[in-house]
Amino acid sequence: MSHASSDGVARHVASRLEDRYHRWRARGARSRGLKPVILPYVGYGYSSEDGGWVRVFARVVLARPGAFEDGHHKAQVIDDGIRGFRNFISAIIPQGNVSIEVAGRHFEVQADRGGVLDVKLQVDLEPGWHEISLRVHDGDDAKASILVISEHQKFGIISDVDDTVVVTALPRPLLAAWNSFVLSEHARVATPGMAVMMQRMLHEYPGSPTIYLSTGAWNVAQTLQRFMSRNLYPRGPLLLTDWGPTDRAWFRSGQQHKVDQLRRLAQEFPNISWVLIGDDGQHDPAIYAEFARRCPEHVRAIVIRQLTPSEAVLAGGRSQELWRTTPGIPWVYEPDGARILEGLTRLGLVSPDDESLEEQR
Repeated sequence: MSHASSDGVARHVASRLEDRYHRWRARGARSRGLKPVILPYVGYGYSSEDGGWVRVFARVVLARPGAFEDGHHKAQVIDDGIRGFRNFISAIIPQGNVSIEVAGRHFEVQADRGGVLDVKLQVDLEPGWHEISLRVHDGDDAKASILVISEHQKFGIISDVDDTVVVTALPRPLLAAWNSFVLSEHARVATPGMAVMMQRMLHEYPGSPTIYLSTGAWNVAQTLQRFMSRNLYPRGPLLLTDWGPTDRAWFRSGQQHKVDQLRRLAQEFPNISWVLIGDDGQHDPAIYAEFARRCPEHVRAIVIRQLTPSEAVLAGGRSQELWRTTPGIPWVYEPDGARILEGLTRLGLVSPDDESLEEQR
C-alpha cells in the first residue's frame, strides 16, 4: 500500500498511524452492529448568470441504530444536554461514499480520510436557503441546509466563535479540551450583546450572509449550530477544521485554516466586502489585518471584541495596535456587543435605532 500523498510526497508517520487507528475502530464498530450515519452541516453556495455551485459539508460516522434521526441526535438527548466528549467518541468511516441529491441532480462523492465531507458541486440554485439530501451508502438519508448567495450581494459578516460568539475565558491550551470534551452544550454562555449586534447589521443589509470561521473541530459543528440557534445568532455555515495530524505534520495549524478560508471566500465571492468579527485574545487581529492588507476591497470593517484583563491573560495576551497597518480599513475595539454596535453606528455601518434618535433630540 502506498504511503504517498496526492502530490507524490511521502506522508507523515502520524497520519498513517491515525488512518490505521480509524480503520481498526470502524471494523470493531461494524462488528458490534453499528450502522453508517451521515451528520449534515450547514453549507453555502453561489448563484450567478455564468453558473452556480454549492459547497456541502457533512461527516460520516458509525453509530448504534436509533441514536440519530435525520443525521441529528434524538430530541430527548438534546433536551438533557450533550456532554462534549460524546461528539468525539463515534467511530468514523474514512473515505466513506456519499450520495447527494440537489435540484434534481445526483452526485456520488467521497469523504476524506477523517470522515469529513467538504465538496463543491456545480449546480444552479436561486439565492436563499435550500435543502439537499445526503445518504451514506448502507445508511439513512439526511437533509442539509445550504445558503446560496447572489453574485450581486455586496455585504457579509465573517465571525470567529470562541470568545466572540461563546464565552470561554480559559487558557488556550485547555480551552479546546474543556469546551469540546467536558462542558454540556446547555452550560455554554453567549458573549454579551454579540447576537443583537450581528442581527442589527443584517437588518441594515437584508439578505447578507453570515459565516462562522473557527479553529474548532467538525465534531462539534451540530452542537455549535444548536447553541447559536438558541441564542439567536444569525443562521449561517460553520467553517471548522479536522483535528489531528496532516500528511506533513503532527498537528494542523488553526491559524492557517483561518487564513486559507478567508482567501477562499474572497475568491468565491468577488463582490462581497466583509465585516470581520473576532477577539483580541490571540490571533484574530493579526489574521484579519493580513487579509485586509492583501484584499482591502473585501474588508468593510474589522470588529474586535476586547477581552477583560483576566480573559486576556488567560487567552494569551492582547494584540498590538494592528489597525495602524491597514489604512483605509476602519476598526472597532470594544468589550461587548452593545459597545461594538455603537462603534458601527459611528462608522455609519448601522443606522441609529429609534430610541437613540429620540435621545439625541
